[in-house]
Amino acid sequence: MASSSRSTRQRAPARRLRHRYKPIKLGNRRWMTRAALASVALVVILVGWAMIARRLAPAANTSRDRFDAILVLGYRADDDGNPTPVQLARVSEAVREYERGVAPRLLFTGGPARNKYVEADVMAGAAAAQGIPPSAIFVETKADDTIQNACYSEQIMKAHGWHSAEIISSSFHLPRAAMIFSHTSLEWRMHAAPPLQPDGAHSGTNSALETLKTVRYLIYASWAERCEP
Repeated sequence: MASSSRSTRQRAPARRLRHRYKPIKLGNRRWMTRAALASVALVVILVGWAMIARRLAPAANTSRDRFDAILVLGYRADDDGNPTPVQLARVSEAVREYERGVAPRLLFTGGPARNKYVEADVMAGAAAAQGIPPSAIFVETKADDTIQNACYSEQIMKAHGWHSAEIISSSFHLPRAAMIFSHTSLEWRMHAAPPLQPDGAHSGTNSALETLKTVRYLIYASWAERCEP
């Protein structure tokens, strides 16, 4: 009788485990929001600072129109070692300026910064193919960035007794280059190389990237990255 009553007795339902969630404190949420807003504000301020600095960057530090050299800033070659359109645009403009009598020689600057091909050598080859005599072509083959372009080129020019240069690069690059060359002892003038074809979307991308590089230069590279002889 007792066993019968036990079999008919219903088992109590299993007790469900309840997950306990810790409530997010309102103070923590406010702190995270403030931190995010502060980060966004800092980025906006830095980008704005860089854009203003680029607009105010000088185009020259001299009024002269003849120079000791035409200095062509480097840009990467393609993965086969051929000149890219950006490189060819800079070389072609340098050749035109040389033929106009702006300077009696060309100095190409740039090492193997993005691949194994030396930028200065590739550009020098393109200049020779456009008829520039070997005696008028000089190369600087160590620089990995624009700061080193300026530093190493200045060293070469001083060694030859040259003190002035027309500096050729793409228009998106020139403002930052001007900030950098302002710290050299050279007399210089910036000169933009027109693109060989319309840039389209690449123009906006290059300008945006240069703005970010300008931010980095202003807050860090201008004092931390100094080239050595």
